[in-house]
Amino acid sequence: MAGSAGSEVEQALLASAGTLAKDRRSARWRDLPSRTDPMVAELSSVVGGPVGRHAMVGRQRRITPLRVIFAFTVVFLALGWFGKAACIQQAPGGPDGQLGLDWSGSRQYTAMCYSDIVPLYGAERLNEGALPYKKSWEETGPYGTTITRYMEYPVVAGMYQYVSMQVAHAWAAVPWLPQALTVALYFNVVAFGAALAWIVTIWATTMLAGRRVWDAALAAASPLVVVHVFTNFDALATAFASGGLLAWARRRPVLAGVLLGLGGATKLYPLFLLGPLLVLCVRTGTLAFWARATAAAAATWFAVNLPIALLFPRGWAEFFRLNSDRGADPDSIYNVISSFTGWSGFDGPLGPGEKPVILNAVTALLFLAVCLAVAYVGMTAPRRPRVASLCFLVVAGFLLTNKVWSPQYSLWLVPLAVLALPHRRILLAWMTIDALVWVPRMMYYLGVSNKGLPEQYFTATVLLRDLAVIGLCAMIVWQIYRPAEDLVRRSGDDDPAGGVLDEAPDAYPDRVPAWLRPRAVTAPPSRATAPV
Repeated sequence: MAGSAGSEVEQALLASAGTLAKDRRSARWRDLPSRTDPMVAELSSVVGGPVGRHAMVGRQRRITPLRVIFAFTVVFLALGWFGKAACIQQAPGGPDGQLGLDWSGSRQYTAMCYSDIVPLYGAERLNEGALPYKKSWEETGPYGTTITRYMEYPVVAGMYQYVSMQVAHAWAAVPWLPQALTVALYFNVVAFGAALAWIVTIWATTMLAGRRVWDAALAAASPLVVVHVFTNFDALATAFASGGLLAWARRRPVLAGVLLGLGGATKLYPLFLLGPLLVLCVRTGTLAFWARATAAAAATWFAVNLPIALLFPRGWAEFFRLNSDRGADPDSIYNVISSFTGWSGFDGPLGPGEKPVILNAVTALLFLAVCLAVAYVGMTAPRRPRVASLCFLVVAGFLLTNKVWSPQYSLWLVPLAVLALPHRRILLAWMTIDALVWVPRMMYYLGVSNKGLPEQYFTATVLLRDLAVIGLCAMIVWQIYRPAEDLVRRSGDDDPAGGVLDEAPDAYPDRVPAWLRPRAVTAPPSRATAPV
């Protein structure tokens, strides 16, 4: 009787827990990195060593994995803020001892605290209270030409700057609040919003990690967060992109489309995620879900952009004009080649008003080739690839082939990388390399005449970063064609971010040719199978 009663109690506990074998974050199936990862096991010695064999994992109500990951997030966001704080220091450098930002001696480079947020406050005329896209100003361009300029960011990012400026000005108007230079208040308001956006990014990434919930801790504690989360406004885009993927994972395609559309109106890249979803939905015969998400994304993007485009068409078009007119940025592979070979670029030296037409065409064609290659991989893999894997390949391919890779763009890859390739030591190596590119970058911008570094020191590290990202892409393609090597699937999950794609069988349309189909399809493992 005692044994029978004990069995009944055990069964009741299992039922109340929601059937552990079906719960992706249950104690039975959860990844325990302090046991399985040598690096984490070594780090765990600081807090007493790996989790014990008989530990009641998953029974603690207060100290949950999500809350621990949030704690990591807040700590690294604080480190990121302190890393930029030197650039909002005040000093009496103006007339009659008037306070101003202390950027004396190129402090923004020597202290490596540079952030676009600070100079953009004046450069985008936010210090004048100007409405973005309506306000214009004149700048002297190359060869002494005069250029009419407007806010250069997409609508959501531009209006975020405007709202942050209004909050900073309102704060400055209240005498009993702690005061500082308005630009410093503005930076802190922007940083606060960016921090919230990054917390949302980490929350969504944690929810998308399935049983391997601790993989998200590496995104929270990434060195790239310390260096770049407050360099620009990209945390907003990562929040929309990650939130869109989470909505897709929860089978809410319209909400996913809305979030991706908002992300596309902030930074363009979240819209690229619809491409991998298209490939996987074609493979599984679930195009209706993709169509709903895409329609919602397009409608959202147009709804956000249309009022500004109608009211201030020239200001709205500035983002597109600038990206069409600009040449290869210092971080692009094209500039790396020019740096070491003296190559003058596809278009050669450009005269006044000339656009890099050939460079624009080359970058567009190369990215199209990347998208086609990713689609081929997605269609011909022996087992349907995971959403995060194809999304990482597309975004990384865009950054590698684009003529602009601003340093903070690397944040785009962080949430996708920990979901697509959860090999912690490999990812930490890449993130460290990418973050350390900031050092020679600042020394290069300082200038050789100011005891800075020559360009080749900087471009050599950019090349090393590019090779690291290419290596990650190669590893992801390797595990796509060898799904047994995929740590997520070895843990018992199929595709935690898949939504309708999760455990969906292949259902190729009849019109798909044989060369776009896998040679052999491996059936997904049962959830009852113990993880390896």
